[in-house]
Amino acid sequence: MSTKVADQILQRLREWGVEQVFGYPGDGINGLLAAWGRAENQPRFVQARHEEMSALEAVGYAKFSGRLGVCVATSGPGAIHLLNGLYDAKLDHVPMLAIVGQTHRTAMGGSYQQEVDLHSLFKDVASDFVETVNVPEQLPNVLDRAIRTAYARRAPTAVIIPGDVQELDYSAPTHEFKMVPSSLDRGSWTTVPSQESLERAAEVLNSGDKTAILIGQGAAGARAEVERIAELLGAGVAKALLGKDALSDELPYVTGSIGLLGTRPSYELMRDCDTLLTIGSSFPYAQFLPEFGKARGVQIDVDPHMVGMRYPYEVNLVGDARATLERLIPMLDGNRGREWYDTVCANVTRWREVMGRRAELSADPINPEYVAHALDPLLPDNAIVTSDSGSTANWYARHLTMRPGMRSSLSGTLATMGCAVPYAIGAKFAHPDRPVIALVGDGAMQMNGLAEMITAAKYRDQWEDPRLVVGVWNNRDLNQVTWELRAMGGAPSFLPSQELPDVQYAAFARSLGLTGIRVEKPEDVEAAWRAGLAADGPTVIEFLTDPAVPPIPPHATWDQMEATASSILKGDADRGSVIRQGLKAKVQEFLPGRDKK
Repeated sequence: MSTKVADQILQRLREWGVEQVFGYPGDGINGLLAAWGRAENQPRFVQARHEEMSALEAVGYAKFSGRLGVCVATSGPGAIHLLNGLYDAKLDHVPMLAIVGQTHRTAMGGSYQQEVDLHSLFKDVASDFVETVNVPEQLPNVLDRAIRTAYARRAPTAVIIPGDVQELDYSAPTHEFKMVPSSLDRGSWTTVPSQESLERAAEVLNSGDKTAILIGQGAAGARAEVERIAELLGAGVAKALLGKDALSDELPYVTGSIGLLGTRPSYELMRDCDTLLTIGSSFPYAQFLPEFGKARGVQIDVDPHMVGMRYPYEVNLVGDARATLERLIPMLDGNRGREWYDTVCANVTRWREVMGRRAELSADPINPEYVAHALDPLLPDNAIVTSDSGSTANWYARHLTMRPGMRSSLSGTLATMGCAVPYAIGAKFAHPDRPVIALVGDGAMQMNGLAEMITAAKYRDQWEDPRLVVGVWNNRDLNQVTWELRAMGGAPSFLPSQELPDVQYAAFARSLGLTGIRVEKPEDVEAAWRAGLAADGPTVIEFLTDPAVPPIPPHATWDQMEATASSILKGDADRGSVIRQGLKAKVQEFLPGRDKK
């Protein structure tokens, strides 16, 4: 039997080490699906419930495996549905490949069914490489370049294959004019800055007495070096959300997350420092960085396209974080006082005490902060944690302590809703021997998390460690946007847009043969987490939480941080509204301007 183009696509993916492809079937990829049958499902086809979920699962797989994420979809609507997941990969710099079908070549230009201009559709999200395979000889070069580019640029790429091309007999490119040969190997490299740039950076860092370090996901491969330079400079280390697992939160000088979802110690670290070192992060919110002109700055990033932004750095070092720090550290002077370091550590200790007290405050019925706080000490050392966007991300950022060996992520830059459950499924395929915990708001769970629990049920037996624990904050409110309406706009909650139906999430899980637990009282929270982490398969734990507990911004004062948010709203009988007209002035007490001390 002859080898078809579709057969060669799967063969080439296997040669690149691709082990699974996340997708959804459709007649635009019938040729590929038939080839999968002939290939005995190698690489494994992972069927999501929706193409957007297949793309987000591929992003989660790539984030937690460090390998290429691959998704596949049919022509027209299937290709369109991939976009949100691909944009998530683009904005978070994740290597991804999308393989999409297209209408037969004979029908193109005829306003045919599902005929969409896919080059125009993908030209932004896959701007680094998007190409259509029109003849068999074109295939290896297009596919190889797409994969190499995805790895090199840490970006999504797209390969479009018309349905009739998939079913053509495959023939390799020949040694002829206007043929493009190809090869598999992509090699490896390490980028380092020039010696002169390193010396200038050392001068800046040696001149400071109060150094702040900001790390992102680009620092994940340089844990030991980041620890060494922080201790050498007596610095505090703040983390962008994408870098939450890049360094252990158990280190006394790690101030935690930065930004609106960040911590008070990180805010004070940036407010009071005289020197800033940023490693592997493109944190975009300049208002949470030192005031311009107050601190001298050095940036390290492997991508020259991403340096020189966000802050007026004096020196921009283009290089791999680990290799650059290895060369920079010997140039630094470690003889400096301990006052700054001791202040940073004291602030971190106080923050942890304050967060503990806030989590213990009473609420109606359960304090949402307590749900995350109770999970923290129960997390296994090899846990993988995913968080959705929304108010849940606040509790993820502030209450979970990343320890060595743990992994975590969320949609950092796109901040798309509905990523936590598909991320978790992707993580399970990346590490089937590790427990995965997804933290999800009820809005995101209704958007797509419920449907993807069907995917979890479908594949549970293929995971060595079958634990996938989904914690749902059920407050019947699109809470993050509600608080933005109140605090930023000074408006009460607009119920037609914000109020959610009351869904029985735990009961839905049980209907799938999974474990479902509903928690209505705070005294049952810890036991529910323990039960989920001890279960022999996927679990949904539904926590009935109070929507009236606001995500206090990090620039609120320490006293405001300790205040109980629910007491402000005491007297609201309707849990769906949790707001009254006179609340505006009270909320503003929790949103002061950028204080100077």
